[in-house]
Amino acid sequence: MGTGLAGYTDILKAPHAARLLAGTLVGRLPNAVAHIAIVLFARAEGGSYTLAGALAAVYGLTTAAGQPLLGRMVDLYGQPRVQLPAAVLSALGMAVLAVSGIGSLAVAYTAVAVAGFFTPPLEGGLRALWPDVLGRQDRVHRAYAMDAIAQEVMFTVGPLLVTLLVWLMSPAAALLAVNAVGVLGALSVVVSEPSRTWRSAPREAHWLGALRSPGLLALLGCFFFVGLALGSITVAALSYAEGRGGDAVYGWFMAALGLGALVGGVAYGARDWAGAPERRLRVITGLLALGYLPLMLTPGVPAMTALGAVSGLFLAPAIACAFLVVDRHAPRGTVTEAFSWLVTTFGVGAAVGTAAAGPAVEFAGTAAGFAVAGGGGIAALLVLLATGRVLAAPGSGADVAPADENDRSGAAEPGFSSGHRA
Repeated sequence: MGTGLAGYTDILKAPHAARLLAGTLVGRLPNAVAHIAIVLFARAEGGSYTLAGALAAVYGLTTAAGQPLLGRMVDLYGQPRVQLPAAVLSALGMAVLAVSGIGSLAVAYTAVAVAGFFTPPLEGGLRALWPDVLGRQDRVHRAYAMDAIAQEVMFTVGPLLVTLLVWLMSPAAALLAVNAVGVLGALSVVVSEPSRTWRSAPREAHWLGALRSPGLLALLGCFFFVGLALGSITVAALSYAEGRGGDAVYGWFMAALGLGALVGGVAYGARDWAGAPERRLRVITGLLALGYLPLMLTPGVPAMTALGAVSGLFLAPAIACAFLVVDRHAPRGTVTEAFSWLVTTFGVGAAVGTAAAGPAVEFAGTAAGFAVAGGGGIAALLVLLATGRVLAAPGSGADVAPADENDRSGAAEPGFSSGHRA
């Protein structure tokens, strides 16, 4: 059993693991940079900031709407039949925007809506594959942490990459290139043997799908507020940077936030954890909330940058632990949909946090913007505390697949579920 950093090497040496992780990250690149690419393209075409922001917002909202629906289709019909066609349709939507421009607003809005709605649920799909690929639950736990770490890297490097493409070519060419690469990433995943043979466990027909699980609903409520906290920080940090060095200070703060998440994720995944992940998630969320509160002090730049790193330490561990909780509470046959709901809820929370922090900063100052983040962290913890009884009983109120059906290695803790091979 690999421990420490050797545990990550052990995972990457597993058949298909490195390819699936790399393919998924590349396939998700368009989603990571879309909001930036859309804004840069709209501005280059002569559009206003209002139009650029509106187009980016439509993309975000339609992505949030499409992820759980596409995730349900993956559970029903398998990954290749859904992931690759969705990736192609999403890329075509962006191609229409790049070619037609913003001359027709109806076409522009429709194009970004199509691109957003058909964003393939590669993130949820990868997490559904890990149990089959890695077998042991301890390795899957570490893979979830590695996934969260890789996500932080992607959302740091992605914006730099799209900016470089715009500088070297043009905003339109950057849109086309990024989405073409995304299709190739999705293709790499779906032609792999684990993706082709994966099948969701048999599911009970129910219109609520994964949402009929009380435990999953509790987790989604928690991560709505975690997303809200993170979204509000992006606005509050921008306000803090004004008058203190501008873009450079903002960049350093956000980089410190990302570095903290990377360090925390690596440390969390490098060791084995005993006990139920639900209890562990409460502790991690409490520490996450505590990390956000000192940001309201808004000290000098060096101290604020250090506080940014501290505030990010428990983000990746919280996400990785949440993946385990999702797997334990997802009703049988809905694991991809359940993971997609977590992605959607987190994204919606971030959008709400961004919207809430703006007025808070405008009317009460920078500290008030960071107070929104602190409040979001506390609210996330309160949700977990209030729903502790529901979370303590995986499968209550929902038909969760038994361990012997989904965990062929027999190593997973009770409630651990996934799909199965054909």
